Amino acid sequence: MNEKNNITKTAMLTVCGRPNVGKSSLTNALVGEKIAIVSNKPQTTRNRIYGVVNRGDTQFILLDTPGLHKARSRLGDYMVKVVTSSLSDVDCALLLVEPIPHVGGPEQALIDRIREEEIPCILCVNKIDTVEPAELLPVIAAYNQAWDGFDAIIPISAHTGSGLKDLMKELRKYAQEGPQLFPDGMTTDQPERQVMGEILREKLLLCLDKEIPHGTAVEITKFSERDDEVIEIDATIYCEKNSHKGIIIGKGGAMLKKVSTLARQDMERFMGTKVYLQTWVKVKENWRDNPSAIQNFGYRKE
Repeated sequence: MNEKNNITKTAMLTVCGRPNVGKSSLTNALVGEKIAIVSNKPQTTRNRIYGVVNRGDTQFILLDTPGLHKARSRLGDYMVKVVTSSLSDVDCALLLVEPIPHVGGPEQALIDRIREEEIPCILCVNKIDTVEPAELLPVIAAYNQAWDGFDAIIPISAHTGSGLKDLMKELRKYAQEGPQLFPDGMTTDQPERQVMGEILREKLLLCLDKEIPHGTAVEITKFSERDDEVIEIDATIYCEKNSHKGIIIGKGGAMLKKVSTLARQDMERFMGTKVYLQTWVKVKENWRDNPSAIQNFGYRKE
């Protein structure tokens, strides 16, 4: 959905909010393709992901962040730091909230951080397709009471696309004169092999229950294109317990086959070509509390 134009302005925008509020869905909807994985489980996004949108003479760079939550591991600490550091040196913050007439702890913490940084902030009330219009009034009133400094309040639905044109119109106000930062056709800063690993992790989140998928990490050990344009990908799924390994593989390998098939289909859509995917499962105990393992799996400090 990116337009090819002469870019003379850029806007750096952070998309923040509690887990599962729709930050990655919004980023994907604005970019026009899937660059960030989405699931109905909290803490799906672990890294900061840049989404790139070109409109007219402006390049919008969206920083999709992990949901702000209470950290329970070294990985959780890392994710919280990614969120708070992403509110520095941006042109505007988009605080994404659900249509609930109550300002929770994560929202208040983000409002406090935004005020501290003294950056403009747009309140985006997401998931408006799930409520009646009249139900939005007490939501807006609650947030206005918590802070009267929002530059705009825009009801949206990342799912249906409602309100996104109004949002883009508002975001233009924060563009600064400057050169194009990402080349035409580039929709994310993530390397292709990292996107492939994230797609596989999304399918683990989709197919597995409870805590197991949160203890998984994916390492792409091979990413190469054959002469016939088929891309060969070897991926190792790491989990924290032997019992989890058995569940991920499933009876007769059924679960691993299901996860791999779903992942391969999404990989082919993203790459626009056939993908040959091989997957393995290995155990690395307590990797989420091991700083070197966290770095090895690509969760590096900015």
